[in-house]
Amino acid sequence: MNRMQPSPASTQAIADSDAIAVERTLAGDRDAYRVLVERHSHNVFRLAYRMTGNRHDAEEVVQEAFLRGYQKLGQFAARANFGTWVYRIAANYAIDRMRQRQKEESRREAPRVEDHNGMENDPLNRVKDEAPTPERLTQSLELRKQMEQALAALSDAERTAFVMRHWEGCGIEEIAGVLKSSSNATKNTVFRAVHKLRHALQPFVETRTQARAMGTES
Repeated sequence: MNRMQPSPASTQAIADSDAIAVERTLAGDRDAYRVLVERHSHNVFRLAYRMTGNRHDAEEVVQEAFLRGYQKLGQFAARANFGTWVYRIAANYAIDRMRQRQKEESRREAPRVEDHNGMENDPLNRVKDEAPTPERLTQSLELRKQMEQALAALSDAERTAFVMRHWEGCGIEEIAGVLKSSSNATKNTVFRAVHKLRHALQPFVETRTQARAMGTES
């Protein structure tokens, strides 16, 4: 699902307000930075959760992103958008965190068990569902499981590109900045991610389609 796009006027108002808060922070007003954190932490957490797949890592990403933002605020360009800037910091750190987690898990012999508590925060439960019913909610659990496995099989760059493009509604240039890649290469990364996910989910989709056609879908 894409982010709700604010109107140009409201976007500009937020950017202007952010710029003032940045100036006040640089002048020594720490409360001003707190305003920036409160204003943008929700979107940053949503991105981090979708990229890392769990609340613990997502919270760490949010804390680290705003800490790094504060430490590097002197490098922030006055004409830049603070929300986009800290969003990029978070995405880059999320990639680093995922790579670190993969290294940690590779040293463990036991398979990793996912914590499925707090399902209301699970990004895969945000899949658009026009008329949720108990049956469809049951199906969404299976879809979430299949999607988790498919996402885990993607490379870090592919997962990041897919999440930012198709769940966060980010533009190609913004994603390219995070991946430190060209626009064309980023488009190819998005395409590869979508292709792999479709291929991985195809058996699940076909099974559901056949069950629906036969009237046996639970």
